[in-house]
Parts: sequence; structure tokens; C-alpha cells
Amino acid sequence: MSDRPNLTILLAGPRGFCAGVDRAIQIVETALARYGPPIYVRHEIVHNRHVVTALEAKGAVFVAELDDVPADARVVFSAHGVPKSVPVEAQRRELFYVDATCPLVSKVHREAERHHDAGRLIIMIGHAGHPEVVGTMGQLPPAAIVLVEDLAQAETVDVADPSELAFITQTTLSVDDTAQIVAALKQRFPAIHGPKQEDICYATTNRQQAVKTIAGRCDAVIVLGSPNSSNSNRLVEVAGRSGCPLAMLVDGAADVDWQRLAGIRTLGITAGASAPEILVEQVIDACRLRFDVTIEEVNVTLEDIRFKLPRVLVA
Repeated sequence: MSDRPNLTILLAGPRGFCAGVDRAIQIVETALARYGPPIYVRHEIVHNRHVVTALEAKGAVFVAELDDVPADARVVFSAHGVPKSVPVEAQRRELFYVDATCPLVSKVHREAERHHDAGRLIIMIGHAGHPEVVGTMGQLPPAAIVLVEDLAQAETVDVADPSELAFITQTTLSVDDTAQIVAALKQRFPAIHGPKQEDICYATTNRQQAVKTIAGRCDAVIVLGSPNSSNSNRLVEVAGRSGCPLAMLVDGAADVDWQRLAGIRTLGITAGASAPEILVEQVIDACRLRFDVTIEEVNVTLEDIRFKLPRVLVA
């Protein structure tokens, strides 16, 4: 008989890669297969250390800006999207490039352009400095978009003409926090225009809902994801707000602080939209070394969305 303590693992579903992340990784892998290494990638293709390391091993070279890309190289833009100035510069330098921007981020870009064409000032709800926010705000002239990061800013933001106003959001935000910010904006500016469909992507929403479903049953929740992953950080916050006393973000099994998990009986595990399922499997394997494990899958919905690769890679 084992002397290891019993542990029930609640696996939140959906978890891990979303369609946009899967597509972005496929774009880099397909470019490597078709053209051979190196393939340069402006910024991390997605915010996950394991994904970036795996692609580097295949020949991808990640750079901060196009200045770091040689004149005769091929380059991929990350899934987070880029300002319009980036493809313009790539064309000026006659670089071969492939845009891996998630289609749901591109949808927000188009919304921003439509509002701007209609003469509206745009409020973007998002996190300053995040690549997606930088890319979205970079679709328009600087004065066309105002960034609001939290409820306090929503309650104080000043606009010249409240009758010509719209809002858009980063796709990886907390659903609940964003709802509060939107409510505050609508209360202050009743005529404000919003998106026809919510900007927060289906994958972010589904993963947050799955964590809400298990959090109250868990002594602790582990979220697999890298520290710079917005959607992964939001899952940690959601777990804490939904009744779990301990929620931690870890890059992989080697980063789990097992001392903090001493005495737990029920552990929730999920993964951010940019984290591969292998990381979840490795944490479960590490748990089996320390506990007698029982696994329960808790799925709140089925995801079957797929995005096509760019034509340049399938022609």
C-alpha cells in the first residue's frame, strides 16, 4: 500500500493552445520547412518560453525589431499583431514577410479603423506596453486612440466629444474586469459605440470560465504559462477571485514550489492559450511521484475553431 497522500487533480477544459496560437506556430514551422532556416520572427511568436525554445531549435531566430533582420532574410510577425509601420518598413526593405497576427486580433484592428473612419475617438481597454496593444494602437495616428487600463482610468478619462466615441479591447483581458470598465464607460458616455461581437477572444473567455468552474473545489490551482503571457496571468487572478486559496503561475513542472502544495487534497490544473499540453502532462507526471493521483476532467465547452494559414504558405 502506498504511503503517498491522495490527490485529486481537476483538469480544466478547455486549456492550452487556442486556434490563433496553433496557427502562428504552424506558420513558423511551415516557413522553416518550405524555405529552410533561418526564419526570423519579430518578437516572440507567442508568449511562451517552451514554444520559443522549441522553434529556435528548428531554426527560428527571434528579434526585437526589423533592424535585426538581414536584408535577404525571411521574417514572420508575431500572433499579437504589429503596428502598420512594421509591414511598411518590411516592404521598403523588400523583405519577404508573413503576418501571423491572430485573426481575432486583426478583427480588432479593423474595428479600430472603422471607428476612426466614422470620425470617432477610440478608447482601447488594455495593458500598456503589451505587444497586442502596441500593434492595435499602431493601426491609427497617435491621437486617434486613448488607452484605458483599469476602472479608475475609465472613471476619469477625458474626451473632447462624448457623442463621437467608441471602445475596443485587448483580446486577452479578464472578462469580469473588462465588464466593469465597459459599464463605467457606458455610464459616463451613453452614446459610446462598442464592438458588434465582444473583443475578448473565445479562448480567453472559455479558459477563464473553466477555471471559475473548478476553483471553488480546489486547495490550489496551477496555471501553466510564461510570466509575460497576459491570458495566463488572468487565469491566476480568476482562480483566486473564484474561491481558490492558492493560485500559481508556473512555466513548467520544474518551477512548481512543492512545499506550497504540502497538505493539499485537490489540485486544479489549467494552461494559458499559448502553453502546450505537454507542460500539463509533465506536471501530472511530477504529481504522480509525490501523490496517489486521481484525475477528473472538467470541460465547460468544446472548441473546434481552426484558422487557415496565409495563402503565401499554402500556394
